[in-house]
Amino acid sequence: MKVFGQRKRATAAIAAAGTLLALAACTPASTGTPAASSTSTSSSAASPQSSTTAPPSPSAEPGTSATVGALVPGFPQTLLPLMPAAKVVSSSFDKTTVPATVALVGSITAPAADVLAFYTKGLEAQGFKAVPGETVGTLPSKDFLRGDNETVNISVMETGGVSTFTIGANVAAESVK
Repeated sequence: MKVFGQRKRATAAIAAAGTLLALAACTPASTGTPAASSTSTSSSAASPQSSTTAPPSPSAEPGTSATVGALVPGFPQTLLPLMPAAKVVSSSFDKTTVPATVALVGSITAPAADVLAFYTKGLEAQGFKAVPGETVGTLPSKDFLRGDNETVNISVMETGGVSTFTIGANVAAESVK
């Protein structure tokens, strides 16, 4: 029963991180004129390494950030390293919550099983234990637990030889330093 409660918290955290990332992706950077806005949009779409950071919302707390196309400043790469050859779709980090919330969406031309194996190895090396279960419906997905309140979920969708993975984590503050 305890695992079920942890899974519910992980699911809620992933939903929250997904909402934060969706808002970040949908919030245009503010510019002076509509013409400047369309120019800005086309130049950032053409540049594969560009990133857009969402402006803080009126309710955003200091220490909360999200970005598209790059790792957000302060992202805990020791906890969740980017898989070699993967590209960042979006990332977020909220160190104001207890536990802290970290999310990463990436893509790579590798099978879903390889993505899960990479992150499983890294998380287990940090003391996380895999929770039984390898899928949610037909989607490859793994949950991890460390202690009583640190959770990580990895889900991978593979389409046309490209795996898009989403990682959501709720971890202690000392895990993200």
